[in-house]
Amino acid sequence: MIGVGKMKLYSNVLDRPLSKGKQEVSLSAFAFLFSEMVQYNQTQVDNIAELERRLEDAGYAVGARVLELLCHREKGNRRETRLLGILSFVHSTVWKVLFGKVADSLEKGTEHEDEYMISEKELLVNRFISIPKDMGTFNCGAFVAGIVRGVLDNAGFPAVVTAHFVPVEGQQRPRTTILIKFAEEVLRREARLG
Repeated sequence: MIGVGKMKLYSNVLDRPLSKGKQEVSLSAFAFLFSEMVQYNQTQVDNIAELERRLEDAGYAVGARVLELLCHREKGNRRETRLLGILSFVHSTVWKVLFGKVADSLEKGTEHEDEYMISEKELLVNRFISIPKDMGTFNCGAFVAGIVRGVLDNAGFPAVVTAHFVPVEGQQRPRTTILIKFAEEVLRREARLG
């Protein structure tokens, strides 16, 4: 049955609809590219803090683009305006698109009102990384922390986002926690919206 289905021709690439496309990237390809990015940045810095900062900066650019894409696809170009809404968006939607599943947990800090934590038992960027003894506490989760900061900053929720290892009793590998500390202006805005 030739000619039954009609394919709409677009004169401009910008007029084409933004389809979901293929949702998955080969895990081995990602692991290879990520390890190359870590190795390249490692040759450019003198200490671990600078290496983590560079990974976070690379993640920030990814986060800004992920926010734009997901707001267009999932939300009809609308963005979250409430604190819990954006945290839920990061914890579920962003995490599912990037890692194929929802994050293990989203928790509010008990000591500080402005802190939230996203925890992941085995973060993908740490899964295939073995850290030499001389690098101590180096955490590739800084890349994911940068992604989260990029999403939050570009959504209008400035925050300091860091990645930390948290030891788990009975497990060899520690859990990775992404600590989000929001700026004071975000908390004032949230209280005003009340």
